Amino acid sequence: MKKLYRYIGVLTIGLFLGSCNDFLESVDENLLSEEYLMEDPAYAEGVLLNAYKSVISSTSFSEVATDDAVHNQLGNGYRNIATGQLSSTNNAASRWGKYESVFYINKFLPTVDVVQWSMNEEINELFQFRLKGEALALRALHHFYVLEGHAGYGDNSGQLLGIPYYTEFVEADGNFNVPRLTFTETIDEIIADLDEAIELLPMDYSDSDSDIPLKYQSYDPNNYRQVMGAQNTLRMTGRIAKAIKARVALFAASPAYLNGGGYYEIAAQIAAELINDMGGVTALDPNGIEFYNEDSDADLDELLWRASVYSGSSLESNNFPPSLNGNGHVNPSENLVRSFPMLDGFPIDDSNGIYTYSINTPYVNRDPRLEKYILYNNGRIGNNTIMTGYGAGIDRVDSVMEKSTRSGYYLKKMLRPDVKINNDGSIIAQKRFNSYFRYTELFLILAEAANEIGGKDYAVDGITPNDVILALRNRAGIENPENYLSSIGSPEEMREVIRNERRLELCFEGFRFWDLRRWKDDLSESANGLYYNGTTYEDLLDVEARIYPDYGHYMPIPDADVRRFSNIEQNTGW
Repeated sequence: MKKLYRYIGVLTIGLFLGSCNDFLESVDENLLSEEYLMEDPAYAEGVLLNAYKSVISSTSFSEVATDDAVHNQLGNGYRNIATGQLSSTNNAASRWGKYESVFYINKFLPTVDVVQWSMNEEINELFQFRLKGEALALRALHHFYVLEGHAGYGDNSGQLLGIPYYTEFVEADGNFNVPRLTFTETIDEIIADLDEAIELLPMDYSDSDSDIPLKYQSYDPNNYRQVMGAQNTLRMTGRIAKAIKARVALFAASPAYLNGGGYYEIAAQIAAELINDMGGVTALDPNGIEFYNEDSDADLDELLWRASVYSGSSLESNNFPPSLNGNGHVNPSENLVRSFPMLDGFPIDDSNGIYTYSINTPYVNRDPRLEKYILYNNGRIGNNTIMTGYGAGIDRVDSVMEKSTRSGYYLKKMLRPDVKINNDGSIIAQKRFNSYFRYTELFLILAEAANEIGGKDYAVDGITPNDVILALRNRAGIENPENYLSSIGSPEEMREVIRNERRLELCFEGFRFWDLRRWKDDLSESANGLYYNGTTYEDLLDVEARIYPDYGHYMPIPDADVRRFSNIEQNTGW
């Protein structure tokens, strides 16, 4: 049998599946016969691996459509969304295209029990179990992407709707005029696929006999390792599928959707189980704050799921300041900067803390994560000091059209300071990887869900929301974080703490755009900046307004499909 690839990003083969003019139109399978797929394991598996290629990573920078950042490129799609151009025909955040991956998966699934993966009967059966588990989990994940992007209240029915859920491949001339399921029905379908996948997959790929699950202990250990061994690291596992289930459950429980409905309990229980399995809150990776600076190919404690390591420089080329030969695209906002607390954990406007915030020295005695994530005036990246204020050269506010900062800040998180973009155009790239799911997100899922159930001290398998926030803030370098947290009493107060912590820990990883929507939070807060005028700092108010309609918490279905398929109901207002 041909070699099975360890890294999901390396397979680039000519597959039978082509691009569709419409993502709800079936992928044309005529370029490669069904019979050939059944006979060639490498091509059959290639169909599945193609679905891995479209897993969403942490570098979409959708934050530029929120109060957390602005973009300095006039044509940026997320900037267009933020400034009132979002519509059913113009939506850079659309997830409807993820159906293409669903159809890849549904084309693959019927082949699993037909393809001869190995001449050894036991190995062949193990391949069937594993590959089916991977496919089901990926099908659930890609349906979730579509749901996150397009769930909402129907324009005609007024009902909270989900999406069409496809469990079979549809031929090019098949029926795509399929009505949306209700929101709850869609969640049930996603969870059913995840549950089946969890039953089939090992928790982790391992070469140790002690890690063989009970359900597979009747198999020859050597055969088991050939299929479920460590060479498959980075592919879907039972642990990853469980984490995705926790993410889905938290989404379902959110105020914009079911506002509880028993899903907070599901999210909290799964998250607690996985956190305890890794060693509890004390096992939080001390280096997790700067996970993106790790260039080894080792398994990192912070990363539950990531893609393979590659060498690149595009993030730096796009986002370094002009003085480092970058384009300075993503400019963090003063709104985000002010959400970082003081060094003692108290908000900057809370006078009960040890440290006092001053507009004249806005970055002194602040949460250490601020310096790590955001490049501010007189801040450093690598060996370079960057000046963004008066007389500061090409890095100052609006000094170079569509290259310099609009807010007084440049991005620092996600960038490798050891990337070099030289004046002659040559580049020294560095290793990096895309993150799909971090343990920090899992900790925050537990904190949010458990607090909604019973408040800051509500324990799920021995872990409370208070425990989680303490662990995160201790790791961040906050001094005596328990002092501020002891002043928090009600679940409502703790909710704001948790949401703010999520804003900080996951900033610039593509979460806030969707978090504001599921929380039904304010979408219209303008993005502000801060400018050093040579003597002191002054606010740059309304650097960019945020213009969303009242119904903007629920994104539109693409107009072309609503018009083409009469049974697909548009969301209200679009």
